[in-house]
Amino acid sequence: MKKIYFHVLFMYLGMFGAYAQTSPIAAKSDSSSYQSRKLKIDEVNLVSAYYNQNGNNSAVTGGIGTEKLSDFANTIDLQMSRFNKHGKKNTFLFELGIDHYTSASSDKIDPSTISSASSADTRIYPSLNWTHSNEQTGNSFGFTGSYSTEFDYQSLGAAFNLTRLSKDKNTQFDFKLQAFLDQWTVILPVELRTGNTGRGGEQYDTAPRNSFSTSFSLSQVINKNFQAALIIEPSYQHGLLATKYQRDYFTDGSLRAETLPDKRYKLPIALRMNYFLGDRFVIRSFYRYYMDNWGIRAHTAELEIPVKVNSFFSISPFYRYNNQTGTRYFAAYGQHDPSAQYFTSDYDLSTLNSDFYGIGIRLSPPKGVLGWQRLNMLEIRYGHYSRSTGLASNIVSLNLKFK
Repeated sequence: MKKIYFHVLFMYLGMFGAYAQTSPIAAKSDSSSYQSRKLKIDEVNLVSAYYNQNGNNSAVTGGIGTEKLSDFANTIDLQMSRFNKHGKKNTFLFELGIDHYTSASSDKIDPSTISSASSADTRIYPSLNWTHSNEQTGNSFGFTGSYSTEFDYQSLGAAFNLTRLSKDKNTQFDFKLQAFLDQWTVILPVELRTGNTGRGGEQYDTAPRNSFSTSFSLSQVINKNFQAALIIEPSYQHGLLATKYQRDYFTDGSLRAETLPDKRYKLPIALRMNYFLGDRFVIRSFYRYYMDNWGIRAHTAELEIPVKVNSFFSISPFYRYNNQTGTRYFAAYGQHDPSAQYFTSDYDLSTLNSDFYGIGIRLSPPKGVLGWQRLNMLEIRYGHYSRSTGLASNIVSLNLKFK
């Protein structure tokens, strides 16, 4: 079941890799060195994160009530590679994620039960990527397949990625095409159900939701200290886009399940800039403008300043600000017009401001963490999220890299 924590969690964990680049886009490889044609393990990454939130605008109960939720997320990815007889590199990346959450608001779908199936859930999402690359030119292409499942939905995903570098390696173009074919279980609030839907005998319909997105990224090394990237990510969704177990209350006292258009177009445009202040400081900045056909407009700005204390220890404070103009379909509890065609009381889609700030600590000693040569990196991050609607959350994560 999709909740605000997925957005914050993915945004937060994405910081592990989003700004990893601390040198020119690509380095020239030594073509004279021997490249093994045996499949070998390059690295293993383990990421664990704990997230909790609280607020008083649950969409399940029409925009009022507890938003208390906790989530424990774990991912492991295994990267392996081998060179073919032509000297081209084939990289295989397998990732397995498992999230488990408990949600007080989801348990209000049927408040008469002691604990409904939706009060807690586990999401499992494996994926496999294959990338074929030329180490001398830096060019590559690849494919990804993914699957995700939890109590009320299953998703099949496929993606294609392409990277092209200029001859001087200072300009890089990245393209990605993704498709997700989802199947939702249509769960209604208990008071809106008909037929045999008693506890232990629920019979639900299903509905599709398909998502298609592209990503265009152009990165440029301006000089030895300054890098910039322009990113455009248009996407399209079609199918059941409303969350049917979320209630909406109207000015005449009536109650209906959330109803939203079955098509959605999104267009985020972002600019990322990294500036290197000597050997110890990096200024990483990010700005994104977002718009969609539901009327949502948003501005997001982020600043992260990693400080290299010594050759193997760094700290990275960060701050992100978001300003959002909500969809035209949103109204608070009991404020919807009975004649409205589409309606939601989900505060994720409302007008709001939010702040997200925290700090990361990274340790990568040359002899390995705690003297363990294979464990070459440890990173701990903490973030606090708050928004003008009253929602607040905290997240702490641990990333271990083995080579």
